[in-house]
Amino acid sequence: MVSHEEQQYLNLITDILNKGSDEISRNGKVRSLFGTSMRFSLKDGTIPLLTTKRVAWKTCFEELVWFIRGSTSNEELQAKNVHIWDDNSTREFLDSRGLQNNNVGDLGPVYGHQWRHFNAPYVNCNTNYDGQGIDQLQNIISDLSDPSKRTSRRLVMSAWNPQQLNEMALPPCHVLIQFNVREGKYLSCALYQRSGDVGLGVPFNIASYSFLTHIIAKHCGLEADEFVYFLGNAHIYEDHIEPLKEQVTRTPLPFPKLQITHKYDRIEDYCIHDITWIEDYKHHKTIKMNMVA
Repeated sequence: MVSHEEQQYLNLITDILNKGSDEISRNGKVRSLFGTSMRFSLKDGTIPLLTTKRVAWKTCFEELVWFIRGSTSNEELQAKNVHIWDDNSTREFLDSRGLQNNNVGDLGPVYGHQWRHFNAPYVNCNTNYDGQGIDQLQNIISDLSDPSKRTSRRLVMSAWNPQQLNEMALPPCHVLIQFNVREGKYLSCALYQRSGDVGLGVPFNIASYSFLTHIIAKHCGLEADEFVYFLGNAHIYEDHIEPLKEQVTRTPLPFPKLQITHKYDRIEDYCIHDITWIEDYKHHKTIKMNMVA
């Protein structure tokens, strides 16, 4: 009998707890392990939202479309009741990064800027960057939409830009994305993440890039196939150890399945209302863990 794919995540927790090393990190004590991978099927609308706890998928999706739009303003997330970037956009935090000229809520050239305007000189989060920098995401979409180009091995998007790291509130954790098409129609996504907070961040990243793959598949007339996840430094914060010990005792439930109901001309136009659940998201009760800035 094939085990549930979520068991990969539970096994990662166990491996870190049993084999990881205790380290002092930038923001607290962690137990960490270097180098691991997981893979999740996206076939037939499957979305790997972890079921051994509740994942705030709406928050995750709203952050993803914020990336897709190229936004770097935390105020746009707050307007959607998304607060995962709040601690990293305060006056105190921005000043600690040497970003005294950034207004509160201006995160600098983080993910969305690099996805849509790679290396365009950054002014502030309210600047119109149309036509500036490299639109990596649109270049990938253009190639995926062309049957003669979609088998390329160069469908790569990078959020890691050494020239602008010091302008960012946080250097990117999920840094390199590659898309792959097999048999002319099945789209997979691979993510390399340099640093993964296994308790809180990793479940979001699994969901986010799986959502992204489904959206791009819909947009380019393809079928979502697989999400492959490579982690560099996978770590558990000291305060998350006991909650995660509880989580690994739970039995995974079937992953939900979705359908994206509309196809738009622009990738920026997809929104949360375009998701219809074919099979509902069922999960165990919430496990509380504090986010570490």
